[in-house]
Amino acid sequence: MNRLASSSEDLMALIAEGDGYAFEVLVGRHQTSILNLIYRYVGDRTKARDLAQEVFIRVWRAANRYEPKAKFTTWIYSITANLCLNELKSIKGRKMIQLQAEEDRQSFHYETHSDVSQSPEDLLLAEERSRRISEALQGLPENQRMALILKRYDNLPYDEIARVMRCSVSAVESLLVRAKRNLQEKLMIS
Repeated sequence: MNRLASSSEDLMALIAEGDGYAFEVLVGRHQTSILNLIYRYVGDRTKARDLAQEVFIRVWRAANRYEPKAKFTTWIYSITANLCLNELKSIKGRKMIQLQAEEDRQSFHYETHSDVSQSPEDLLLAEERSRRISEALQGLPENQRMALILKRYDNLPYDEIARVMRCSVSAVESLLVRAKRNLQEKLMIS
């Protein structure tokens, strides 16, 4: 069986049998999207790496119980969303996550979209805009932030976001409307 061409659901069946290479393929396939989702949610690269590792540990441990009732991405995003929400709840009593220092933010990106045709001024403006959006996003309530990240950055349809967040489609629609309104307000203030 060609593991690289296998679906994620088929890889999970192999992982349930203890196939370490199938797990490597699965992690390689989904690691970037999981890291990006977590990083956008928590705003801390070290925490994002730790939580992503925990997501894949949970995937490994759950392999023998995994049943492909929905798309694999819905299942792994559910694990990720729950882990992110639990992480934020666990730090409520402590100081909220601080955004990284400016040089740290500039030197770190899980996904790069560099356009060599952009002028240095355009790149600087784009970086400033990205920083402002990131700060505004971190200021949103937890559920609004998660719904917005899943829609805007992961391009999930409403029904899949509802399954990931374990709520109704109308609740997702409401969360997104409020999130966009709050984000616009925060961006106008700053």
